[in-house]
Amino acid sequence: MPALTIKNIPEALYDELKLVAKQHHRSINSEVIVCLKRSLLPTKASPEETLANIQALRAQISPDIITAEDIDTVINKGRP
Repeated sequence: MPALTIKNIPEALYDELKLVAKQHHRSINSEVIVCLKRSLLPTKASPEETLANIQALRAQISPDIITAEDIDTVINKGRP
């Protein structure tokens, strides 16, 4: 299996990586692999996940922003 050496990691980044690895009960090496997989090999959302995301977004939209009357007023504006 290939190996990778990373040099000159900023200390703050290393500390954060170490903390996150500990929180996930992983080694630093395993945490780096997980981070790389998430970044480089994103998984496709299932149709169910996509639908749930759409429904969550729709729930945030107020249905009373524009009424049918507002639309009619704009369409008929300036017409004799």
